[in-house]
Amino acid sequence: MPAVSDFHALAGVIELATKKRLPTGIRFSSGILLLPCVLLIITACNRQEQLPRIAIAGIAIECSTFSPAKTVEEDFSISKAEEVFSRYDFMAPDSVLRQKAHWLPAMYSRATPGGIVTRETYESLVSQTLEELKKNLPYDALYFDIHGAMSVEGLDDPEGDLILRIKEVIGNKPLISTCMDLHGNVSQRLAENTDLITCYRMAPHEDAMESKRRAVANLLERIDNGKGRPAFKAWVKVPILLPGEKTSTRVEPAKSLYAKVAPAAAREGIIDAAIWIGYAWADEPRNHAVVMVTGDDKNVVETTAGELARAFWDVRHEFEFIAPTASLDECLEKALASDKKPFMISDMGDNPTAGGAGDVTWTLARLLERPEFRSPRGPKLIYASIPGPKMVEKAQEAGIGAKVEETVGAMVDDRYQPPVLLSGTVEFIRESDTNTEVVIKTGSMHVIVTQKRKPYHYESDFENLGFKPRETDIIMIKVGYLPESVYNMRGDWMMALTRGGVDQNLLELPYQRIERPMYPLDPDMPDPTLEVKVWK
Repeated sequence: MPAVSDFHALAGVIELATKKRLPTGIRFSSGILLLPCVLLIITACNRQEQLPRIAIAGIAIECSTFSPAKTVEEDFSISKAEEVFSRYDFMAPDSVLRQKAHWLPAMYSRATPGGIVTRETYESLVSQTLEELKKNLPYDALYFDIHGAMSVEGLDDPEGDLILRIKEVIGNKPLISTCMDLHGNVSQRLAENTDLITCYRMAPHEDAMESKRRAVANLLERIDNGKGRPAFKAWVKVPILLPGEKTSTRVEPAKSLYAKVAPAAAREGIIDAAIWIGYAWADEPRNHAVVMVTGDDKNVVETTAGELARAFWDVRHEFEFIAPTASLDECLEKALASDKKPFMISDMGDNPTAGGAGDVTWTLARLLERPEFRSPRGPKLIYASIPGPKMVEKAQEAGIGAKVEETVGAMVDDRYQPPVLLSGTVEFIRESDTNTEVVIKTGSMHVIVTQKRKPYHYESDFENLGFKPRETDIIMIKVGYLPESVYNMRGDWMMALTRGGVDQNLLELPYQRIERPMYPLDPDMPDPTLEVKVWK
């Protein structure tokens, strides 16, 4: 290892080198020739100065305006500066994309879907983001990472507002590339104020990271080839508003519709093409489907956008739920009669990953009334999950095997059912600094109670609580379509039409502000013009 004096010598040599008076023949005490080291350092510094300076920023959440829940700053996971890199597996220090730019991550905020974001929270997150951006001005480009379905108190189109406020800090010169969830909303304001834009092409979002990588790769390519902003951007409003559970790309017609996107994006003269389903559980003018295409050939960009929009509209009548769907009682009857394990049932109305409060007790109350589950020898059912911090505390104090009783749920959304009194035996405790989980057994039911709402998307979520999920008769999860891990372990699956802030019966939601006519709310509406708006 070089001596301390070697480092002092190195500093002096670097200083001389930068003044064009480079001494030769100087060696470390370890015998290593110093000159090559100095040259490498100088070369690296020069290279860093030549790389494009690219910022990273964004706020990602989807919010149901039909839920009484409010999202506050504590609900967000915030990454700043170097921490932001951990959000992207393609941003490892030695990765190709990381090496192609001088990355200057500012701040990225992400939260589990929920209720509307308070204005105070939004303003705080925006203020922090802008302050972080100011630290490393100027920039050549920005990677803008958002979901696209954030709702904020007293503010329409938060993402459109956010990008404008960012541009007030970084200026209009930096090239902006945006990546979004396909359930996001693309207002004209957002479309106008971003240069490159794309979204996921799969639902469930198995390609989320690949889509983010594509957005970054497109950005770097336009910088490398010197072309910069696309010559044209095409935007088409498609007056369709559907839930994700009817538009999964695992099945038709979304499967074939989204299969058209990659070939469209590969056409000569096109940079990227994207179809947004939009977000169904917010009552805002921007909530509808959108098609966007970016590129340098006006005719190809405009024609492609029109073709994709027409293809979407033409299959509007074909969208159905991804799995058999019925009332809660009908789903339970099917599950009880089945010998397939586990029989999965989606408790769709209160899906926390779509914007539900995650604490609606409507379903749990009805399960507790079912005679089939009252005996310990009945069919084994796992219910995932219900928040109940008081029950969690009691279970921790009492310990495994103890009898406990406490109310759970309905602390946020009690519109359909009040808190439920749950009595049972503490079967499992999983301690956590942020969200301890306990399993309460009552009859043949195993109710997962959490400190805070929690989605259960992985087989390991159940194994971590001592379950053998593949040997369980029935598993009911607050979810819509099944994420990949639990989808792959299913024996059978149905989706229950239950109550909550993301009710699947859109026809009953009290929309007041979305643009009409809108399919399927207006099933007999005339064919829209599907006008293609093009920006240069």
